[in-house]
Amino acid sequence: MIDINYSAYRSLVSCDSRVRFLVFHYTAVDFSHSIAALTGDSVSAHYLIPDPTDPSYLAAGYKDVTVFNLLDENERAWHAGLSAWENRTNLNDSSIGVEVVNLAMENAGTFTFPAYAPGQIAAIIALAANIVQRYPTITPTRIVGHSDIAFGRKSDPGPQFPWHAMYLHGIGAWPDESEKQIHVARFMRDGLPQKQHIIDAFHRYGYDANEAISGANYQALVRAFQLHFRPSNFDGNMDVETCGILYALISKYRG
Repeated sequence: MIDINYSAYRSLVSCDSRVRFLVFHYTAVDFSHSIAALTGDSVSAHYLIPDPTDPSYLAAGYKDVTVFNLLDENERAWHAGLSAWENRTNLNDSSIGVEVVNLAMENAGTFTFPAYAPGQIAAIIALAANIVQRYPTITPTRIVGHSDIAFGRKSDPGPQFPWHAMYLHGIGAWPDESEKQIHVARFMRDGLPQKQHIIDAFHRYGYDANEAISGANYQALVRAFQLHFRPSNFDGNMDVETCGILYALISKYRG
């Protein structure tokens, strides 16, 4: 048996972590079906946060919210699929994936987004804080939803996800209201920037906006952004408020 010395010399500087991003999803199915899917042969995630009101969760013998670690963080989970953020693609390679049980539904293009349970929101915030503390490479703009990294294809974790509540706990990105209002006032006075300038701003923030010049892709991009940062109206139409939020984020995090 060969002798391997694991402690005498360690590379501590010329290296970095696999993990750069934290990606949130909803499962769109109940706890029992989520477990079956996420431990099957097609999809996986590092964590699952159940809904404490879910009958299948209660039937499994649980009551309060328990966060389930389904896969070691060093392993590559199959949760993101075709994805891109900050000029990186295939984010399975560089992310931690968190699935949250939520029965969001799509029927003929119409979405229903149920609210997350208070216990889920508390667990989301606590888990995200734990992960971010251990991975300083996950900066605020790298905490994203599946819809951010795969817009036009995905809508999770949806407009009910507690992005702003997370930000108030020091997790993730959010625009400063005063900066937003400065940009809103400018756009109301002068009109919106040219479409290509807006697309460039989306790309600068992190979105894979290169193909968004066409109408359908552009609307999908705007909708994804609104799902995250303007959940009160996510119709996919660019307006002064949405644009103000985008430019406020650029000022705050990419200035």
